[in-house]
Amino acid sequence: MSETTEKFDLETIRHSTAHLMAQAVKQLFPETKVTIGPVIEDGFYYDFFRETPFVPEDLEKIEARMNEIIKQDLKIVRQEIPREDALKMFDKMGESFKHEIIDAIDSNDAISVYAQGEFTDLCRGPHVASTGDIKSFKLLHTSASYWRGDERNPGLQRIYGTAWHNKKELRVYLNRLEEAKKRDHRKLGKELDLFSVTDDIGPGMILWHPKGARIRGLMEDFWKSEHYNNGYEMVYSPHAAKVDLWKVSGHMDFYKDNIFSPMDVEGKEYVMKPMNCPFHIKIFQSRLRSYRDLPVRFGELGTVYRYERSGVLHGLLRVRGFTQDDAHLFCRPSQIEAELVKVLELILFILQAFGFLEYKVYLSTQPDKFVGSQGDWETATQALKSALEKTQLAYEIDPGEGVFYGPKIDIKIKDSLNRYWQVSTVQVDFNLPQRFNISYIEDDGQRQQPIMIHRALMGSLERFFGCLIEHYAGAFPLWLAPVQVILLPITDNQHSYTDELARRLEKEGIRVEKDLRNEKIGFKIREAQLQKIPYMIALGEKEVEAQTLAVRKRRSKESRTLDLESFIEEVKTLVREKTIDCL
Repeated sequence: MSETTEKFDLETIRHSTAHLMAQAVKQLFPETKVTIGPVIEDGFYYDFFRETPFVPEDLEKIEARMNEIIKQDLKIVRQEIPREDALKMFDKMGESFKHEIIDAIDSNDAISVYAQGEFTDLCRGPHVASTGDIKSFKLLHTSASYWRGDERNPGLQRIYGTAWHNKKELRVYLNRLEEAKKRDHRKLGKELDLFSVTDDIGPGMILWHPKGARIRGLMEDFWKSEHYNNGYEMVYSPHAAKVDLWKVSGHMDFYKDNIFSPMDVEGKEYVMKPMNCPFHIKIFQSRLRSYRDLPVRFGELGTVYRYERSGVLHGLLRVRGFTQDDAHLFCRPSQIEAELVKVLELILFILQAFGFLEYKVYLSTQPDKFVGSQGDWETATQALKSALEKTQLAYEIDPGEGVFYGPKIDIKIKDSLNRYWQVSTVQVDFNLPQRFNISYIEDDGQRQQPIMIHRALMGSLERFFGCLIEHYAGAFPLWLAPVQVILLPITDNQHSYTDELARRLEKEGIRVEKDLRNEKIGFKIREAQLQKIPYMIALGEKEVEAQTLAVRKRRSKESRTLDLESFIEEVKTLVREKTIDCL
């Protein structure tokens, strides 16, 4: 047998490896019931029902048994069988979850099973030809899950794995996983003192520490500046509102499970806001608008609150309270396409400033559950398509994944580990203007309903910050670094010069710290490197006498001698140009 499986695509290989794992589990732990085993990005998982949790030693045994089955080179055979025969077969096996899956399959669809040796599983396929075609795989870890993703259903145990064409691809991927562990934003957030989460406050609620808050402030200032430059006005809205507002918007019908429980205020029910859009609509509605006023562009860094199950919370990436870089545009029908083009251009500018240059773009279309007319949906979808084509952004159609009130564009950014992160979204909404009955006066003197565009560029500051931490492994570009320069006097004799330099650098707007501890210079440099500070300046007798600086970059082993003015100009130029440096 060859050492590669190039004749099969990765999705097929991974799907077959999930079945292989399920077969091994059933052989080793026959009391276990199997549920589903889908392919996911870079791998697969399979959910099992059993009383005893899997432990790492179990994964080793399962892997070993999988390799034994691979050596047997069992043929994988597809068969279509009548629904009743399928139900009887899985009932005889005791596989009650498979019975439930079959019951949910459309009566017009064929029931297909795949068999390899003694193991048979319900599956649409396709699969590799035999177990011997699976060459390179690794089981990764386990987690808890629920049948059908509902915590009211039986608890399951999920085993994750990955599979590739050959051992080289597998090795590259496993190395990437190791690097990802080193870059984990939760780990670096603690080491670099950026943020924390504490049970005393509550899961999913982020505490921004001074250094993290400094970076957030820089992100916000840049965001606001560019929005003012692009014709937006900033607004602020409260953190809670009457339930009635969310009934009008439709969120209580379509989003109720993600809204925190109401609180009673003087006999009226209020909820913490899950969205900013109704507030921006009310600001638009606060006075009569003319067609000459349009487009109106409201932006807000608005903190929202959404209920997420504790099991899915994950550092900064999945939280219960987060700040959206939100904006809502109100425009005439004739302006919609031009506004969408401007939005996409601003998104690309912002993302590129943070160092993200590669994207995946998806146009999400009408879901099964939606509001608004069919004609409005078609108009909105066509406008988004035209804007994408005018900005020359390649995109894929994501059928049925639009939000309930309109189609949308989703943009994923590629990070330094070749992972994609969902960040930006643009949505056309014909629904909310109708629900809130907003209007403006057209040039013919008649009231007209404006088109509304929802958009977020970074998505949420929390998630985007988590992405930045992992993308740069905490070594932020100079313009974002919470501390840009650290001064390292070699002895106490240089403290006066150190204080003088710090005052000057601070006056020039450069973020500087001093390490005045009685430690060796090598130790101070290593500490500064661990804190990923872009510039380290060693100050000894020679530097004091010559009034110079021994400048060292965080990834360099060499130092340069510069005068203070030259150094200040270098730093300010790199910051001004937002250079994505490799200091």
